[in-house]
Parts: sequence; structure tokens; C-alpha cells
Amino acid sequence: MSFNKLKQGTSTVDKIKVGQIGVGHPHAGGKMQAFRKSADYEVVGVVEPDPMLRKYAESTGIYQGLPFLTEEQLLNVEGLQAVAVETRVPDLLKTAETCIAAGKHIHLDKPAGLSLPYFKRILDQAAQKHLLLQMGYMYRYNPGVVLLRDLLKKGWLGEPFEVHTVISKKMDAASRAKLEPQPGGMMFELGCHVIDLVVQILGRPDAVAPFAQHASAIDDQLQDNMLAVFQYPKALATVKTSCNEVDGFNRRHIVVCGSAGTYHLQPFARPTAKLTLEKAKGKYRKGAQEISFDGYTRYQDDVADMARIIRREKDIDFSYQHDFDVQETVLKSAGLPTS
Repeated sequence: MSFNKLKQGTSTVDKIKVGQIGVGHPHAGGKMQAFRKSADYEVVGVVEPDPMLRKYAESTGIYQGLPFLTEEQLLNVEGLQAVAVETRVPDLLKTAETCIAAGKHIHLDKPAGLSLPYFKRILDQAAQKHLLLQMGYMYRYNPGVVLLRDLLKKGWLGEPFEVHTVISKKMDAASRAKLEPQPGGMMFELGCHVIDLVVQILGRPDAVAPFAQHASAIDDQLQDNMLAVFQYPKALATVKTSCNEVDGFNRRHIVVCGSAGTYHLQPFARPTAKLTLEKAKGKYRKGAQEISFDGYTRYQDDVADMARIIRREKDIDFSYQHDFDVQETVLKSAGLPTS
């Protein structure tokens, strides 16, 4: 499995030409807004073959003034360097492979399809061509998560032995009906965001135990109440997700317990953390303290980091191997095959 690092090179300050394929992913509009607001990018066009989705996209104002192109036209725009792949989930991998074959860096929204071997092939191709494949997990650049990674890197929490995550929301019958045909229920659709965090902290689990049920009174077959337990040599982790929770956004959280301290981030959208340390570390005192984060705008730091990587100013923080491990764990957690 060839998961190499990107080659370093000479930085350039020219604007990066980027396009978007698909507007059907729930995060598509937010990603386009981030690219258009960034001084690092020039958005050159959008691809959306579905007339209903295109009509909806045009009505939002997010894509105002941008040309709608065919996939072939976009990939042949002179100087195009990057593509945001924002199709509906069943089309993500096919579109990603086309973009990588065309020599473009990509931002690939989540989750990375239903076929792990297919995703591995795309990662291998990206590695061989030294192209960025940035996954669209929305908490990677959350300032509360960035601080957590720093605390773990410095060893200030000690050795983690417990990670607990929750990511839920409330969905009505119409929203559930759109999601029901997709395998894997809420763990595949939503739990993947926090599975990415758990794998960042503890790595690939030795074993995954998935639990799934339909708990709602709504008459459908959606797996709407799901739990996964990850086993490690000296740690356990849980991922809980549901689409039945009233005001679930505000209870989305991650707790990391280490031998020297505990970190609790909740909620993700307006990040506030509670840090409890056995001993004072750096600017943080012994005992419990609250930490707040100001000025966080989702996706802003994702596109900024993408620009630095494309310009060869830095290497990737999330390796091809990490993204493979996350996708394997997502599929196992959702009770889906990995072969």
C-alpha cells in the first residue's frame, strides 16, 4: 500500500484555481462559500448535471455569477489545480477518481463511499501522483480539536484510556426519507465525523463492536439510534449517534480521559472546553478550567490549509493511511462490509 507524503516544492502566491463538482452533498454550499470568501482561491466553475439540483443551487445565491460547466469542461480549464467533490454520496468515489486521474488535488466530502477497496485505489493513485486528497470531516480544524491534538502531542493529558463521543440531531420524516436508502444509517452518515477524531487520538482500533436499532415512532427502516465501541490494548472508545435527539447539536461532544488529565469539548459548533489537569502544564493550572474559542467559522481553516499544502508550504497533517483507517472504521461501525 503506497501511502507516501506529498513532495515539497516552491511556494507560489498566485491564486489557486478551484472548481466544484456536485451541489448535492449537504456540505456543498458551505464549502463553496469558504472558497469564494478566501483570498487564496479563484473559483472557476461548478458542475451539476442534475437539473433540479442545479436549479436549487442557483436559487440560493451561493453560486451567483459562476459558470455551470460540464465535468469535462471544468477539468480542462487552463491552470485548474483543485476540485471540491461535493456530489451525492453514491457518486463521490467515481468523481474523485476522475479528478485524481486528471492530476487535480481534491477536497472529498464524506463519507468516502461504500467500497473500501475502491477508496484505497484512489488513495494509492493520489499518493503516486503526489496529490492532496483532503477529506471533508468538519471537525478537523475546529479550534477545540486543534487544541486537543496539541495537548495530546505534548503529553499533557498523559496516556489516553477513554474517549467518548456523541454526534446527534433531530430529523423529520421527510429528511429521513432522503437518507433511508443509504446503507449504514446514522453512523455512516453522521458518526463518521467523530470516528475521524477517535482515530486521530487512538489510531486504528483492534476491534469494533457495532450496535444499531430503529428507535423512532416514524414508520421507516432507518437505523436511527447507533453505537460503536472501539477496543485498543489499553483504551476503550465509544461513538454514539442518533437522529432522534431534540437539540442534538448542542450536546455533540468529545471527552478524552488520560492518565494525567481530562478534556471535554462541547458543543462543537460554538466550541467551549473544560480541561482538568493532575498537574499544572504550561499556561494551564492544576485542576479544572474552562477554555473558550472566538472567531471560529466552519470550513475557513480547511480551505486555508488546503492552499498551503497545494503551494507546497507544508505537508499534509492527515495521511493517506489515516484516511484509509478512518474509512475502514466507519464501515465497521456502521455494520458494513470492508472487502
